Amino acid sequence: MKKGPLYIILFVFLSLSLGSCRNSSEEKEYTSEEIAEETAQLNSFFEEEFQVDLQDSPMLQTRLGIKKNYDSWDDFSHLRYAEDLKKAKRRLEFLNKSINADALEEQAALSYQLYKQRLEEEIEDYDYRFYNYPVNQMFGVHANLPAFLINMHKIDSVSDAKAYIARLNKMPKVMEDVIAGLELREMNQIMPPKFVFDHTIEASRNLLTGKPFEKSAEASTLLEDFQKKVEALDISGKEKTQLILEVQEALINSVKPAYEKLIAKLEDQQQRATTDDGIWKLPKGKQFYETALERTTTTNLSAEEIHQIGLNEIARIHKEMEEIMDEVGFQGSLQDFFKFMREDKQFYYENTPEGKEKYLSEATALINTMKGRLDDLFLTKPEADIVVKAVEPFREKSAGKAFYQQPALDGSRPGTYYANLYDMKAMPTYQMEALAYHEGIPGHHMQLAIAQELEDLPMFRKIETYPAYVEGWGLYSELLPKEIGFYEDPYSDFGRLAMELWRSIRLVVDTGIHDKKWTREEAINFYVQNSPNAESDAIKMVERHIVMPGQATAYKIGMNKILELRELAKEELGKDFDLREFHDVVLTNGAVPLNILEDLVEEWIQTKKS
Repeated sequence: MKKGPLYIILFVFLSLSLGSCRNSSEEKEYTSEEIAEETAQLNSFFEEEFQVDLQDSPMLQTRLGIKKNYDSWDDFSHLRYAEDLKKAKRRLEFLNKSINADALEEQAALSYQLYKQRLEEEIEDYDYRFYNYPVNQMFGVHANLPAFLINMHKIDSVSDAKAYIARLNKMPKVMEDVIAGLELREMNQIMPPKFVFDHTIEASRNLLTGKPFEKSAEASTLLEDFQKKVEALDISGKEKTQLILEVQEALINSVKPAYEKLIAKLEDQQQRATTDDGIWKLPKGKQFYETALERTTTTNLSAEEIHQIGLNEIARIHKEMEEIMDEVGFQGSLQDFFKFMREDKQFYYENTPEGKEKYLSEATALINTMKGRLDDLFLTKPEADIVVKAVEPFREKSAGKAFYQQPALDGSRPGTYYANLYDMKAMPTYQMEALAYHEGIPGHHMQLAIAQELEDLPMFRKIETYPAYVEGWGLYSELLPKEIGFYEDPYSDFGRLAMELWRSIRLVVDTGIHDKKWTREEAINFYVQNSPNAESDAIKMVERHIVMPGQATAYKIGMNKILELRELAKEELGKDFDLREFHDVVLTNGAVPLNILEDLVEEWIQTKKS
């Protein structure tokens, strides 16, 4: 990748505020040799500690395209939290005692500040280590393990196939640890609301359907995946048959009992679950939610302030939608228009294999068209390619509307935009453009792939993620194409606004559920009354809010900050403003908290002025 002048592994709770990332000293000036030596020491520390984390995570190795410990899973035991805390304290002590932050090169100073702040927050957040739901409908272990094997575990050799089988045989230990964690959380009064169990139990049972779990002509999800990968190997038919027999044994003897134990535990807990949805129900729930908002938005905005921002944005977008309603000559209220957009057949493909394939091919075409305009918008572009896929059947009923999976570092796997085509009524064609731009190009694929390919940055910054930055960029990327002539169809532009409206409603509903104690039903009704989306869309979104407190506030807060900084740069630079250079400032430092992004943009402005 062409290196710019100036990064997903998805974590939910992230940095608050870093302050200035530039360290200076009035007492001493350092020589270039001293700065180079201190920077080298820091970068060596970053690399050594990244290798420690890499060694501790076989799944991270696989995600990065490294076939080491290819037969193993990560440690899912609750005991790892104490080990991680010990590691964070050791690292922080090293930074404080062994690194002179005043004698670092510019990028190294930023790396130092980011890394130190992350360690401080990890230590601060130890008290909340059990404040999550390891088995939930959005990213639960029950669905993540098979999805990981299907999407990440490549089989290029017999040894790769053996490693796949070994991972299946090690699932019982993973589930034992997960179940122990569920029991520990319940002892601490931490358990998801009742509705979550229906989703997770069903998804877990789905994995145990088909051959070899039951007499069926159709292979189960994992058997189908394994067979397809093994059939592509250049080995004898006898070897393929033997491998398939071995994987069937692993599915029956390891996967089946592991999932049956998990299902039994979930059914047991479901009997004691309540319908209280907000995180306020947990001990220290209010304090936890405040921290979650800080980590997610990397701001000091309160729940009330975020709630009000959402209400203001909803009012503005409704007004713009009314203008489009007038443009297309629709007679009636905005609610009538929402009903029309929700129900008219012209906006939906058939819920058939043909309809789903048409959606995928058109989404791919939209991304390919946008590729042709990137030179107008960006100086730095990713080398990694992107593909569009449907969410796998075993998890599509409970998975989100769409999401992105970053490419492998070594280029062996492209970035992937996943579209959930389970309910085609939840995937209107008028939202197709905005969704493709958000998840693909110029959205998540541009940002995450570019970050991974940056040179001369420590690895942690290449794969770092801050929700407000990452999702803010994704939402900003829905608007950007309009500014160069896309969304020619007014209905498609309405779809763009509907997507932005959806993210604005999230600010209101997330804070409504977790701060104002809204019920699940109140939250669903707010979405339905204020957006054109299908009710099924609203239900999934509200259920996502409930199991991921604060996360959905990232999008609009991040987008607003990027637009605010762009307007600032335009005002300050006038005719010298170059949108491509602005995007380089935003993208070529990896993911950063919003206040650090503000620092970077302001420094770029001053440099341009001088």
